[in-house]
Amino acid sequence: MLYRSSILVNMNKLSIDRQAQIISALVEGNSIRATSRMTGAAKGTILKLLADVGKACSEYQDKTLRNLTCETIQADEIWAFCYSKDKNVPKEKQNQFGYGDVYTFTAICADSKLVPTWYIGQRDYESAQVFMKDLASRLVNKVQLTTDGLRSYIEAVEDAFGMNVDFSQLIKVYGTEKKEGQTRYSPAKCTGTITHRVNGHPDTKKVSTSYVERQNLTTRMSMRRFTRLTNAFSKKVENLEHAIALHFMHYNFCRVHKTIKTTPAIAAGVTDKKWSVEDIAKLLNSN
Repeated sequence: MLYRSSILVNMNKLSIDRQAQIISALVEGNSIRATSRMTGAAKGTILKLLADVGKACSEYQDKTLRNLTCETIQADEIWAFCYSKDKNVPKEKQNQFGYGDVYTFTAICADSKLVPTWYIGQRDYESAQVFMKDLASRLVNKVQLTTDGLRSYIEAVEDAFGMNVDFSQLIKVYGTEKKEGQTRYSPAKCTGTITHRVNGHPDTKKVSTSYVERQNLTTRMSMRRFTRLTNAFSKKVENLEHAIALHFMHYNFCRVHKTIKTTPAIAAGVTDKKWSVEDIAKLLNSN
């Protein structure tokens, strides 16, 4: 990841405590403007800190989340948009990545709740392939993998894992009937699921996407950029990338998961301590 050169620029004007105050506001789901009002920092200062700390978090996790012993992985993708929704993208910017729909592919270890990798791209084979190859490169043993019904995963998983995976897809079936008074914003009702074994011998009791779908909810609640029906969306895809890297750094290393009573990074054996937000801020000064 191409981040080292700009990490220290202009950050000497903010103390560690001041950086931690801003970071804390951002990881708790506040917008840039709300963080500015809460901390008194200028909007430009916050955006610069987000860019620098996001780069540092991405680089650190890319190096650290390796040789993982996860056994059960769930993967999914979460939708957002940058600049504007697809239908409103100007003609001169159409078909350019970063304008319109953007999908974040995520994986989660069902046991430790660690998010070992993510990828920001389109909901297509090329993005699924990059995502799965990166996931496979971080694991040291054969895993059971469950994804949703996106067809691109079938070939992408085969390219990344070969036969060294127990792979299933969980396909949800949604009803089409609308209840009286239901608006177009109401989600369709899931009426059932279909389990499709793709490769290997997956344990049917572990075929699930519940954890990764819950992680998607955590993502939406923890980053203002993912809030629907607001003007809080990312105007630049680069800022979305920085925010996601910071979010997963905080989630993996700082946030105690209620189910496992510790942080995912500790549960996965990646670190032996619970990180503080100040520790994240210190990454800016350790490179």
